[in-house]
Amino acid sequence: MLELSGILSDSIVDGPGIRTTIFSQGCPHHCPGCHNPETWAFGVGTPMEEERLLEIVRENPLCRGVTFSGGEPFAQAAGFARLAKLLKAAGYEVASYSGYTFEQLLQGTKEQRELLEQIDILIDGPFVLAQKSLEISFRGSRNQRILDVKKSLEAGKAVETTSKRWLGEY
Repeated sequence: MLELSGILSDSIVDGPGIRTTIFSQGCPHHCPGCHNPETWAFGVGTPMEEERLLEIVRENPLCRGVTFSGGEPFAQAAGFARLAKLLKAAGYEVASYSGYTFEQLLQGTKEQRELLEQIDILIDGPFVLAQKSLEISFRGSRNQRILDVKKSLEAGKAVETTSKRWLGEY
């Protein structure tokens, strides 16, 4: 069971193509300038089963990818790992934002590692207001990276994606 702040079934700003974005409720980071401060509080979201979320994603026939946003999805890593596994089995690309860096998540909990292992793309690092940019694709600040998670896990270090889709170079 996940605690959510919302679902957007037709996002074009949280990754390439038409995606469903699932917003987790609860975030420990509290980044100054965050565009979702209403997601910071824990315990005030809408509970939802992972299987129901898969049904909601499937309702949009144009959707090919799902993005976890927040809040902080890795604060509910076990539930998001279960959801990511269901989504991957159904053929969806899965991406996640996190205020944690890949390096921090590698040293994190077992559940955080399980979530990493289920996703394709990680946009990592806190939002830094001094590095805010509207000129970069799918990130809020220049310190954030778009990582190929499979390659990163294989290398044991962060590997940025070379996908033109994710870099905004269609």
